[in-house]
Amino acid sequence: MAEHSSSTPAGSPSSRRCSGDLPVRRSGRALATVATAAAALVFLTAAGPAPSSAVSLPSSEPRPGPRTPSRFVPGPCPATPEPIAALSAARCGFLEVPENRAHPGRRTIRLAVAVIPATSGRPSGDPVVFMAGGPGGDTFDDLPFVTASGLNRGRELIIMAQRGNRYSQPNLACPEVDRFSAKAVGLRDDAPTTGRLLLRAVKECRNRLTASGGIDLSAYNTTENAADFADLRKALRIARWNVYGYSYGSNLALTYLRRHPQGIRAVALDSVAPPRVVSLPWTWSSAREGIAAVFAACTAEPRCKSRYPDLPRTLTQQVHRLEARPLTLNARPPRGGDPVKVVLDGGALLNLLVANAVPAADAPAAIEELAHGNPARFAQARAAGSVPSIGEVAHGLIESVACGEWVPGHPASDLFHAGRRAFPGWPDTVLSQAPQLPFQHQLCRAWDVPDRTRSQRVATSSAVPALIVSGTFDMKTGARWGRYAARTLSRSTIVRIPGIGHWVVPRSPCAQRVLASFLARPTAPDTGCVAGLTPKPFTISPK
Repeated sequence: MAEHSSSTPAGSPSSRRCSGDLPVRRSGRALATVATAAAALVFLTAAGPAPSSAVSLPSSEPRPGPRTPSRFVPGPCPATPEPIAALSAARCGFLEVPENRAHPGRRTIRLAVAVIPATSGRPSGDPVVFMAGGPGGDTFDDLPFVTASGLNRGRELIIMAQRGNRYSQPNLACPEVDRFSAKAVGLRDDAPTTGRLLLRAVKECRNRLTASGGIDLSAYNTTENAADFADLRKALRIARWNVYGYSYGSNLALTYLRRHPQGIRAVALDSVAPPRVVSLPWTWSSAREGIAAVFAACTAEPRCKSRYPDLPRTLTQQVHRLEARPLTLNARPPRGGDPVKVVLDGGALLNLLVANAVPAADAPAAIEELAHGNPARFAQARAAGSVPSIGEVAHGLIESVACGEWVPGHPASDLFHAGRRAFPGWPDTVLSQAPQLPFQHQLCRAWDVPDRTRSQRVATSSAVPALIVSGTFDMKTGARWGRYAARTLSRSTIVRIPGIGHWVVPRSPCAQRVLASFLARPTAPDTGCVAGLTPKPFTISPK
């Protein structure tokens, strides 16, 4: 379905559908999806934007003075673990910015930047800047999916590793947490002993980061993150650019639009996490919406309905059964290797669904098979987490954002009651932990950063043209939140893609065409491909 909201109408509304699917590799505990806050910005005083159609990288010479702390320094592209084709022709370097803009004379940090050339011979003069999810996700790891989606087809693409992320300095990676996560597949998901092990890993990471480098963890927040992108546009001397962000990147993009609207031509938001509402209790509404959408789609497909007639009841029964008597078994990771010990309890079952570890098209079959004594699909998905990706995710940024922006203001009782509203009758032990963000109240007491919710939980009101893309099967950032964000974006187009989960554009050729049309004509994108398309067929397992 595509909808338009505009003070200057951009064509008649229409009801449309589209589908598509592309596996997207993601890792880490984060929502890949969400946050914002407040701090003073010191503006860069620089020459006016270069009028050329391509980004003009400035000299590495610093511009002195107390009001010019941010600068771009050309340099080599990051040495990624696997070659990334788009970087072979890219121009790279670092953006140097204050760690804490309230104290610009103190420490500076470096954020890795790449400018990817357009594939067309005559690119548009306004590039697109990409804001990755997470928080803490590896922006450069996302690059193959972004370029495959055509983001640099008609214009240059700019990416920047967010503060604290991989390839930025400092890097707020937590190998301690990565090693814990690899072991956690063999532990009960929501047991207090598991929480204590995670808390110990998080404390070790915090102590190391603050002791070794004197890092100001309070400065790693969405307000500073947004100011970094505002400084990047000025440092690269770009008059106007377009913004595309997904999940947490959509939250960042909305914060950026609210605090730094200058120079923004258009904003595309994918899998929206509105700053006004993101919190731990909020995660339950998205889990409920996405799971209900999968079950409703199965009911609408005759073969699926016949084979799996009562999925909500079956899932509830399995959550109860596994929470009371967890399964312990050996399973081989999907990419091969020796079998590893995994534990499946009710919390693990929920989180595997929310993380799309078992694809939505297979979820009904996996639930039914589990109910009949065959947990293989879920066990193998759980085993995938046993292969650690050390240093890929900036857990330090996750904790600083979550503990400053999502957790404050909602006690553990709010989280529990939100879970109970989403899944009445489920075990209390499952409902007491936020999907994808377990034990967060305990972790935040240890992480100890200031409450930033007063400046973060604010709606973004803007007349800048906006495209809002949501997947109906998204269990992390439910599709309803796209329409919520659009209420204060007066020139917005809402597109809902049926049968797609989190991070829609790389998974849907239709969404890619809509995004390309939006970048060409922000007030009148062509959403025609959405009409009439449905989710891919569900897997039907033999009886």
